[in-house]
Amino acid sequence: MLDIAEELHRWVEQGRDFAVATVVAVGGSAPRQPGAALAVDTDGTAIGSVSGGCVEGAVYELCQQALADGKPVLERFGYSDEDAFAVGLTCGGIIDILVTPVRAGASTREIFALALATATRGEAAAVARIASGPPELLGRALLVRPDGSYEGGFGAHPELDRTAVDEARAFLDAGRTGTLEIGEQGSRCGAPLTLLIESSVPPPRMIVFGAIDFASALVRIGKFLNYRVTVCDARPVFATSARFPEADEIVVDWPHRYLERTQVDGRTVLCVLTHDAKFDVPLLQLALRLPVAYVGAMGSRRTHLDRNERLREVGVTELELARLRSPIGLDLGARTPEETALSIASEIVANRRGGTGVSLTGAHTPIHHDVSSAPKPTARIGSVA
Repeated sequence: MLDIAEELHRWVEQGRDFAVATVVAVGGSAPRQPGAALAVDTDGTAIGSVSGGCVEGAVYELCQQALADGKPVLERFGYSDEDAFAVGLTCGGIIDILVTPVRAGASTREIFALALATATRGEAAAVARIASGPPELLGRALLVRPDGSYEGGFGAHPELDRTAVDEARAFLDAGRTGTLEIGEQGSRCGAPLTLLIESSVPPPRMIVFGAIDFASALVRIGKFLNYRVTVCDARPVFATSARFPEADEIVVDWPHRYLERTQVDGRTVLCVLTHDAKFDVPLLQLALRLPVAYVGAMGSRRTHLDRNERLREVGVTELELARLRSPIGLDLGARTPEETALSIASEIVANRRGGTGVSLTGAHTPIHHDVSSAPKPTARIGSVA
């Protein structure tokens, strides 16, 4: 739902009633991941997507039904060998869709409104919803903030709310969206409930060190991938907004000094394009000890070997060196700045999603590597509500 927060926030402000269909579980080669959403208002306007087209028509009808009767519903769609005309995924995957009506006076509307406003402002928060369990609890929601404060509740057992808040904070810390099972009373025992937890976090950071032509192309592709991009270079003649108009921030400073004082986290990616030892060594000495997602450095293989020796001389360990992606990027045969930026971005995505970087043609590896919760592959098409 939070992937279409801006549009839904406008609907809330306009007083529209709507129903939102959210992917809560996937299996096999499903096209969208948990959290992907499609919403339909009372005029029949639709925004978002849950399947890339395979089951949108059927989900649209479910949303209209939920708007009419005010009842949430959980539906499973998948590939059926027995019925060639069944509504399902042509890719052979399975998805579970939770449809929740958001109508005036509904208990969830206030929580949804708060969550959508928070996401639209770019603030961190998580929404936990009951995606499967007793019908009377289905779709109930609470909003959790990073400090542990929350709004709403499930109205079942106080311990269930406390457990959901703790779990949602853990998801929020990691910037994750996904599902988990807990008991009705908040323990790991008892009749299971499935919680869908959606995290709304500020965009992850990409810090590009070295204001060169390759950096300009990398900034553009970083923005395309929804990173908040900073360019840092010690040379003011090169680090200018005229050369990097798409960058969110341009910093003139020695790279290691800037890295010492800026905020990074487990989603931050650091791209070192300076390939100059006086910049690279102090920068990488620090970067390789930070809890960031990715550290890559540009340079030839000879530069890489020389740089590694210099880093060892200043005390960087072999374990720390193993984190360094150098020469930076995947082997695409890239030549131009744009091709090189694509190579770097491809490695970042593969690192983030657990991909191998090999061609999918002829490979037997999964297309999607980050599915954390999946229904059984033997599931049949039909309602599980």
